[in-house]
Amino acid sequence: MDVTQIAQLLNQTLSLDGNAVRTSTEALDRLSSLPHFPFALLSIAAGGQNQGQRTAASTYLKNFARRNIEVHDGSSSKVSKEFKAQLMRTLLQAEPSVLKVLVEAFRIIVVAEFVKQNSWPELVPELRSAIQSSNVISNVANCEWSTINALTVLHALVRPFQYFLNPKVAKEPVPPQLELIAKEILAPLLTVFHHLVEKAIATNSRKEMETEKILLLICKCLYFAVRSYMPSAVTPLLPSFCHGLIRILGSLSLDHGDTSEDEYFLRLKTGKRALLIFCSLTTRHRKYSDKLMPDIINCVLKIVKCSSIVSKLDFLSERIISLAFNVVSHVLETGPGWRLVSPHFSFLLESAILPALMLNEKDILEWEEDAEEYIRKNLPSELEEISGWREDLFTARKSAINLLGVISMSKWPSIGSSNNGSSASSKRKKGEKNKKNNQRSVGELLVLPCLSKFPIPSDATASDSRILKDYFGVLMAYGGLQDFLREQKSARTTTVVHTRVLPLYSVSFCPPYLVAAASWVLGELASCLPEEMSADIYTSLLKALAMPDKEDTSCYPVRVAAAGAIAGLLENEYLPPEWLPLLQVVITRIGNEDEENIILFQLLNSVVEAGNENIVIHIPHIISSLVDAISKSIHPSLEPWPHVVVRGFEALAVMAQSWETFVLEEVEQNDSSEKQASGQAAIARALSALLQQAWLTVPLEAEASPPPSCIDHSSTLLRSIILSVTGSNVIVELKLPELLLVWADLISDWHAWEESEDMSVFDCIKEVVSLHSKYGLENFIVRQIPPAPAPPVPQRSIIEAISAFVSEAILQYPSATWRACSCVHMLLHVPNYSCETEGVKLSLAVVFSRAAFSHFRGVRSKPCSLWKPPLLAIASCYLYYPDTVEAILEKEEDGGFATWASALAFACSRSSGIGLPAKSEIKLMVMTLVKMIERLLGVGNPSSGLLRDCFTSLIETSIQLKELDEEMEDEQNDEESEDDDNNDDDDEEEIQDDDEESESEHEETEEEFLERYARAASALENGIVEEGDAEDQDLEIELGTLEEVDQQRIILSLIGRYHHALIQGQALSSQLVSNFINAFPDCSSFFQQSIQSRVQRVLPFVSKELSQSESGTSLLYYLVSVLTKVETMIKELKEALCFVLSVEFWRIAILWTISLLTSYFQLHSRRLFSRKAQSYPRCHPPISESLGPVCVITGATSGLGAAAAHALSREGFYVVLVGRSSHLLSKIMTDIRTQTEDACVRAFEVDLSSFQSILEFKGSLQQWLLDCKMDSSIQLLINNAGILATSSRLTPEGYDQSLPALTLMLNTCTSLYIICFLNQTVSKLYLPGCKKVNILHFL
Repeated sequence: MDVTQIAQLLNQTLSLDGNAVRTSTEALDRLSSLPHFPFALLSIAAGGQNQGQRTAASTYLKNFARRNIEVHDGSSSKVSKEFKAQLMRTLLQAEPSVLKVLVEAFRIIVVAEFVKQNSWPELVPELRSAIQSSNVISNVANCEWSTINALTVLHALVRPFQYFLNPKVAKEPVPPQLELIAKEILAPLLTVFHHLVEKAIATNSRKEMETEKILLLICKCLYFAVRSYMPSAVTPLLPSFCHGLIRILGSLSLDHGDTSEDEYFLRLKTGKRALLIFCSLTTRHRKYSDKLMPDIINCVLKIVKCSSIVSKLDFLSERIISLAFNVVSHVLETGPGWRLVSPHFSFLLESAILPALMLNEKDILEWEEDAEEYIRKNLPSELEEISGWREDLFTARKSAINLLGVISMSKWPSIGSSNNGSSASSKRKKGEKNKKNNQRSVGELLVLPCLSKFPIPSDATASDSRILKDYFGVLMAYGGLQDFLREQKSARTTTVVHTRVLPLYSVSFCPPYLVAAASWVLGELASCLPEEMSADIYTSLLKALAMPDKEDTSCYPVRVAAAGAIAGLLENEYLPPEWLPLLQVVITRIGNEDEENIILFQLLNSVVEAGNENIVIHIPHIISSLVDAISKSIHPSLEPWPHVVVRGFEALAVMAQSWETFVLEEVEQNDSSEKQASGQAAIARALSALLQQAWLTVPLEAEASPPPSCIDHSSTLLRSIILSVTGSNVIVELKLPELLLVWADLISDWHAWEESEDMSVFDCIKEVVSLHSKYGLENFIVRQIPPAPAPPVPQRSIIEAISAFVSEAILQYPSATWRACSCVHMLLHVPNYSCETEGVKLSLAVVFSRAAFSHFRGVRSKPCSLWKPPLLAIASCYLYYPDTVEAILEKEEDGGFATWASALAFACSRSSGIGLPAKSEIKLMVMTLVKMIERLLGVGNPSSGLLRDCFTSLIETSIQLKELDEEMEDEQNDEESEDDDNNDDDDEEEIQDDDEESESEHEETEEEFLERYARAASALENGIVEEGDAEDQDLEIELGTLEEVDQQRIILSLIGRYHHALIQGQALSSQLVSNFINAFPDCSSFFQQSIQSRVQRVLPFVSKELSQSESGTSLLYYLVSVLTKVETMIKELKEALCFVLSVEFWRIAILWTISLLTSYFQLHSRRLFSRKAQSYPRCHPPISESLGPVCVITGATSGLGAAAAHALSREGFYVVLVGRSSHLLSKIMTDIRTQTEDACVRAFEVDLSSFQSILEFKGSLQQWLLDCKMDSSIQLLINNAGILATSSRLTPEGYDQSLPALTLMLNTCTSLYIICFLNQTVSKLYLPGCKKVNILHFL
């Protein structure tokens, strides 16, 4: 491969010519399959002609690694040792721009090779050597390696460990890779960290930029190392390191003013990282940080004092103050932390928290220039558009409010008079029980009195800016007290709101920012507001919601804050006394500005969802008003639609669903009226007009089509229109055929899939099919050819476009599988197809069967419950066109029809565990199995296994259908009595529920949370949480005209026509036939001959007359079933007797037991009868000059294997652990290294029940010995792996995992070692029976 050619192609990718870029990229993609291509990219990245070429090579290498390096547990390494070595050299010498890109490729390789597989043993030693010999650490001027580059590589190496690697483990130990990094690299770095800090602080000049960068990188590396784990090598160095961080924070001058200097900017970033480390230590690793808390608190208290000048600080400086507040909060939540922070409560409140909350010049400027940003920072709410700091904003005000809430919730030690000792002793238990109730909170004793000192603005003080700005901070503080006020009596909240918040709405010249803050406070306190204040609160908020803009000041944030507060109140079920005033204000405000309309539409959604029956009577009028407002913003040429239109359609969809629920309740109560009918008609006309403007303004014949916006909400609106149809004239009036054509075309090409959106589309499909069945829709099955001058090209009909959407859903979207497959049944069975339209039905069957079978092939290896939807979809297609479906399945896969038929038969059986809860599913299965059996019998092979499986499943499914019919009859008969019983027990159930809720209310501990999280992660990985919702799986499928088919008649007809081939040729179980005869007595005559033959075989003395009589059939068959069980028992007893008489039984069960008992007797007899216990010197293995002896232990994760690993590691062996579980291997390695610090341990994940896995292990072991420059031999092999197989299970190679198979595998492992290390001498081979311990001692 020519490196120059690749360099030229990379240069062409930087060209401004698009064709040249595309051509060169395609050429590079073709060359990427060559083995030396990544080496060439590294060469160019290290020594390219110019920076652009080097950066391009690094970028392509990053993308190449992302595409080609996949992480699979247990898979072998794909990256060669030579490439990894060259990559390390390039990283250590690369320029900053190239290093920034190249380190991303390194991170991808690290995750695959080091984190997941731990197959890069030389990485840590090489990186440690590079750091030690780098320019700054070694203090050598002309050094080959750059310290900053080496630490950047270390940063990329440690970064994957910032999160837990195995979420399935509740308490995950420190990964051995991170322990190795900490021991070899981080610990030595921390020892020199203090000197680097002193050097940086002592010399404040530009030449120390490199030192500042090194300090920042070290802090980043340690932050990622301790964010989730705590490596043992780091813990003893934490005090010294933290004191260095405190020195760095102490050197910061946040009032420095100018942060443009690079070295000071780096110092600020290091300070930010130091505070993040303190947060991690105080939350995740308390036992290591308790002694450091006094110094940490003293440090951060100096930082939070600067909150008074936060308006003059840049973002990074404000972020440091925010983090300092967070550190105080975390420390305060700990036991020792409260004692440290509580003496500073007054200082924090008056000198740090309140100054951070008060209004400043930056806030006023932001209000005027960027109101949206001001709202997100200062007035966040539940509305999506103004979620603010609930997501990712980090401001000093946010952190100060959080700290104030923590302080308010703190309990002050109770102070009371002490009585005599006997009285105190007698009341001790009761006092301990009520201890928390007797303690008063800091919020009650300190916070509220402090806030009450600030006077509330009035008309007389409206011009005093100091009072206004201070009171803004007071309102912000009240907003952070919701948890504290929730625990207090409602009278305290009433006092605060009545005297400190609501009066602001009555001040004539109250500044808008105070009104906005007051509205935000009401929204924050929604969960603790008393009901009696509802009228006053909603009156005030409606006044703010309707507040117009003033001359020079926009009141948009005031209205937004009021909308957010009302939404918060409704979310907490704090409802207004009257709904109509609220609706009037909201509807009146809609239509002014798009930004405000977006907020109002979201508020309207909350109002409609919370109002229910109070709102629903106004919905027709509201929809008509909204349609007029939305129509003004719809421009068919715009793609996609404006955000305000999307929010408007969402609001209309919510109201349409609420109206539908209301109508259904009215119908159930037989209370429908003309008013309800006229309301439905008004809604339909308004929505139809809106969709016509959105979709039909573009001519259908034109090439342009409406934008695919709001498909989900549009489907809901279209469904609401369909539900209003009462006749064919209404369909024409509402232009439903035209709207449905556009809608079907839109969904056929729609790929913006979301799980929450597919519901409305599928629901609309169901209503469209139902509408066609009632009235017949134009262009539904066959679309008319458009008139001239349009070209006479046939276009897709409605059902064809819908089928394209359904088939794509089956293929691409797992969450929609159940609903999409339900649509398959509906589209095939419900419409009435004529001879002229039969071709359309055939095309649908072809598309659906192909998509369903493709989906089935994808889930075939997953749990069987995922098979049912595609299997049933193919079954519906097969009923109509068996020849076509068989051809399609065979074309998709050799033996595809047999695969599907076998899976279908298995799904019907009770042993599959899939289950058919819906009666329509069972009916479809019965009809499909009958059709399949008839065709298989036509082939002429009645003894085939597929036919036997299908007939057995048909019998089981028929019995299940009969049982379901009987259960439904019983339920109908018992319905009235059950209702009476339920009514009688309602009160008792409510009382019981209340008791259960009170008992279950407890705070989840950290251990409980981690265990629950681990269980959820394990379930997710095992595929338990899979496709579709549980509700979807119980849906009845639409069978249309097939519902009229008598399943019992077709079953009896099939058995009557083919009973000789079906019954005589199949080995049906006695119990199955007995159950079938009980369910269908008319079929007993067909089984007479089978019963007679079996009775004559088992009971030859029974007379032929008894067996032929109708009354004796059941008795004879009962005898057959009993005697069959007896035969089975006799057969099992014979097998057991043969095993007892076998040599293996006597050798293992008798002789081995005797030998063990003899050994124990000899051992204990020496202790009992010898006067002096004999001791034997420990026999140490021979140790080579360079390394200790190598020992391989299989089954080393527990029991004898783990004990041997611990013992041999203490004796100086290099222990190689072999096991199936990577997690258990990691745990045992950590335990060994904890007990023996200098232990040499290596782990390999191997499945000893698989020949292939053993062979791969042999190669991996040989390669590891070579890579580590060790002698290619082992000195000890302990074959300890074994299982206790309670049932017959096959290995991947088809062997049974029993004792012989285990012996075979272990002998294979031993043989491979003997072959692999043939040049060694076997001195001893010990084979003690079942638990093989093969000890190979090589001289």
